[in-house]
Amino acid sequence: MAEKTDSNEQLEERGVSEEEKQTGVKPTAEVEAEHVLGEFTKQEEAAIIRKVDFRLVPLLSILYLLAYIDRGNIGNAKIAGMETDLKLTGNRYNVALTTFFVPYALFEIPSNIVLKLVRPSIWIPILVFAWGLVMTLMGTVSTYQGLVAARFFLGVAEAGFFPAATYLLTIWYQRYEVQRRMSVFYAAASLSGAFSGLLAFAIEKMKGVAGLDGWKWIFILEGLVPVIVAFTLYFFLPDRPETAKFLTERERQFVVDRIALGTGSGRGRITNSDKVTWAGIKVAFSDWKVWLAIVPFWACSIGTYGFTATVPTVLKLMGYTTGKAQLLTIPVYTFGMTATLIVAFWSDKVQQRTPFIMGGFTIAVVGFIGELACPHDRLPGVAYFFLFLVAAGLYCPFTAVVTLVANNLAPSSKRAVGMALFISIGNLGGICGSNIYFAAEEPTYHVGFGVSLAICAAGIIAAFVLRKAYQAENRKRDELLAREGEEAIRAKYTEQELLDLGDLSPFYRYTI
Repeated sequence: MAEKTDSNEQLEERGVSEEEKQTGVKPTAEVEAEHVLGEFTKQEEAAIIRKVDFRLVPLLSILYLLAYIDRGNIGNAKIAGMETDLKLTGNRYNVALTTFFVPYALFEIPSNIVLKLVRPSIWIPILVFAWGLVMTLMGTVSTYQGLVAARFFLGVAEAGFFPAATYLLTIWYQRYEVQRRMSVFYAAASLSGAFSGLLAFAIEKMKGVAGLDGWKWIFILEGLVPVIVAFTLYFFLPDRPETAKFLTERERQFVVDRIALGTGSGRGRITNSDKVTWAGIKVAFSDWKVWLAIVPFWACSIGTYGFTATVPTVLKLMGYTTGKAQLLTIPVYTFGMTATLIVAFWSDKVQQRTPFIMGGFTIAVVGFIGELACPHDRLPGVAYFFLFLVAAGLYCPFTAVVTLVANNLAPSSKRAVGMALFISIGNLGGICGSNIYFAAEEPTYHVGFGVSLAICAAGIIAAFVLRKAYQAENRKRDELLAREGEEAIRAKYTEQELLDLGDLSPFYRYTI
């Protein structure tokens, strides 16, 4: 059946260009976007990206720092008198730690779905206010049961922030710009230990003020900070490029077009404006590559949570005093985070993810083997050296794993749900990591180091399989394009259908 053609008057009413009237072919969104991008010089592009950097990255870094301080200050409160006051005997302290991770894993997917329905400048401040309020109220608990309940609700409140923050980066930056930004705000977490210790040292001296113990003031004051910050976020946290008030209209269009064209890493355009649907949720849950990527995430979470909880003990039992053992942890974490930043910039530059995941875990494996084989009491210097390898090997792959998944999910609704699924299940590794280092095995921790070694080896295998799978799919699409031609393939789809296909589009290319 012949298609009905519009008259010139009807075309004019629709705002159709002279070119379309004459040729009957509407310019594609890609052509229009490329035309807009071509109007900007390299200097102008760099200036716009700097504006986005200064507005987004420091803000997310501060929030992540606050989250980690509030999550980890229970350790400072413990030695400030909480352990005695709440009678944390036996494994009660470990139970309180573990309780946090259950809701933290369960509520990440619902939170990111809400993020697609509610503006980030509204939803993220709600999360920040909620965890600050819970932390403040934790300063009123007087029983072990109350502490466990408070840790549960802290997990509920903090659950949505990290997946929301990583998702937010993906709608502002191209795929090979994300990891370096993520590594910067992830590095903020490493500062939490120093900040938390310094703050706790000062706050603990408030013991007796208003009749409260020092450990309670640690919770109260460190909880009030995010409560206050939450009320400012609405005015400073940008939602998406299309509505960014700190950019001009011309700059907003530039950011939207460069993300739409650059993130797909192919000849297709992607969208970040799609709505969450049940079909999209189902697609995200059914992607086997997301589930396989959880294995290297587990390697990071199991290894990191267990490692950070035991490093001071390992150093102390090597013969160092408590104070010196605490100080000796600083170079280890500093080395790990420095390596993470270097790898993140390197990974973005060469546009590769899986080699850095496999390389990082290989270094961690060497470190864990060294810790298992080295006699800590006779060769403390050697054992200390291997801790550096463990730290670098566990921290470096983390941002690479997260950005690998973020780079390979489209459209944005699938990315939001898929990343939340990946991060939520991955964070369950924290439960395992918190319970595999047994006091009876100090300082060699055969089970803890052995399990961490095994999961790192599994992470290497999983990353290799993912690399081969993504390479095979890219090769298949390249062959299809060469065989049928771009015009013939485009003729099978509407522009909207290609957008809806996301990473399943024949023009989409996966990051490897």
